[in-house]
Amino acid sequence: MIETDAGTDSDSTAGTLTASVIGASGFAGGELLRLLFGHPGFEVVQATSREYDGRSVGMIHPNLRGTDLRFTEPADLEGVDVLFAATPHGVSMEHVDAFREAAGTVVDLSADFRLPTEAAYEEWYDGHSRPELLGEAVYALPEISRAELPGAELIAAGGCNATVTSLGLLPLVESGIVGDEQEEGTATGTERIVTDVKVGSSEGGAGGGRASSHPERSGVVRPYAPTSHRHEAEIEATLGLRLSFTVHAVGMVRGAAATSHVFPAAAVSKADLWEAFRGAYEDEPFVRLVAGGGGVYRYPEPKAVAGTNYAEVGFELDPRNERVVVFAAIDNVTKGAAGQAVHAANIALGFEETTGLEFQGLHPVGAP
Repeated sequence: MIETDAGTDSDSTAGTLTASVIGASGFAGGELLRLLFGHPGFEVVQATSREYDGRSVGMIHPNLRGTDLRFTEPADLEGVDVLFAATPHGVSMEHVDAFREAAGTVVDLSADFRLPTEAAYEEWYDGHSRPELLGEAVYALPEISRAELPGAELIAAGGCNATVTSLGLLPLVESGIVGDEQEEGTATGTERIVTDVKVGSSEGGAGGGRASSHPERSGVVRPYAPTSHRHEAEIEATLGLRLSFTVHAVGMVRGAAATSHVFPAAAVSKADLWEAFRGAYEDEPFVRLVAGGGGVYRYPEPKAVAGTNYAEVGFELDPRNERVVVFAAIDNVTKGAAGQAVHAANIALGFEETTGLEFQGLHPVGAP
């Protein structure tokens, strides 16, 4: 396992900035508040919720009891330095002008600005009402888009399933182990990638309905998107790969684990894989390489990163079947949403990128 130092040497130059969280009563909104309350560079001045307008933040998020902050109506936006939008898909694109009028930097946690083209939204969603902004939005995952983030004014946080999958596969793409045999997004030759993601119930959000309720979720390993999951489009756009993608709902609250079965067009050795993964992540502050070794947790494990902005990645080689098995694990609410958003905002606004995100997690972690 590789523990890394911070990915930048820049000093914090941003000072103390004001921040608001739109859609703050949901799971991602609550996680944003938790992280921002502990961040020395941000002062949270507004948290909005139409449903809980006037109520104490601690009433909905009991881990945040003790704060004086109360939810306000989202229509009454205060002017701030940075606005985080943790709203359902479709909301940000309709209100983006108001968000940008209220804040110099907008970080959107929905799917509204993740894909690069209007055609992609036509294919995977129900179209897009503000396609002219898609080329301006910067993807929030620093391991992929760090160079584009400084000074960015519209930032799109990645989906949790796409994040965990992309972090696992990125070293293979950067090293050329996969990608050369794929043309215009279609796999050719022998190269194939099949990914299975298992994710916790918090992915469904605070209003996830019956499918995310404890009686229906507890103890299950339930395929809920065997094909055509929308995050598949995000992975293809981000990595330039075509893959077969399936998602399972499992009986945990936090966490996403991706197992990718990769069949490269050319032979690959264990040494090639070590070189690829170390080369991709040796300087990354929030990626840990976990590939075999001893102990109970020999491969990436969501429990090991619960509540943190860390991702774990690892691999095994299957020479008999000419297969590489890639593993990745994150906390879907933190690294897959709020932590990624804060990480990207740190870089965009001139803070040391690890600020407010260095919590190492807990062990043991209780039952879901």
